[in-house]
Amino acid sequence: MTDRVRPHPAEEAFREELLGVLPHLRAFARGLSGRPDFADDLVQEALIKAWTARERYTPGTNMRAWTFAILRNHYLSELRKSRRQTDLDESTVERMLVMEADQESPLHLGDMENALQKLAPERREAVLLVGASGFSYEEAADIAGCPIGTMKSRVARARADLNRLLEGDPDLVVPKPNPHG
Repeated sequence: MTDRVRPHPAEEAFREELLGVLPHLRAFARGLSGRPDFADDLVQEALIKAWTARERYTPGTNMRAWTFAILRNHYLSELRKSRRQTDLDESTVERMLVMEADQESPLHLGDMENALQKLAPERREAVLLVGASGFSYEEAADIAGCPIGTMKSRVARARADLNRLLEGDPDLVVPKPNPHG
């Protein structure tokens, strides 16, 4: 009979808390990236990073905010890395350029998800943090690393843009991302 190694109670508590934020991380990652496959990769990497850094987490603080910041930072790193890459796998390019003839199938993305993906990235992130994930403006500003006033402005502008996009405003020009935040 083999003895099973029991995890330390603090590690078990951390694991349970980490598992509790998993659905929220998935939703945030999908909203940020707009791609379920990439979102799953982001979540997996965020969980690995959180587990590796578990001794830096203070029990009783906001696990959701802590893991969202980890996921967000990894997402931004991946975006920077992808901008630097120039080599493309031809089979990947082919898959991106080929569109299935699925006119009869139901839409995979709702109007709201499509509209979210049309927002400037910093506005999309802001409305996802405050609107969809339920963080306060202060918490969202901490996660995004910006002043609270900037977060409030991004959320307000994102909501206005979403409203116009969903109403089909033909004159709406969604701004390009601000490289300086």
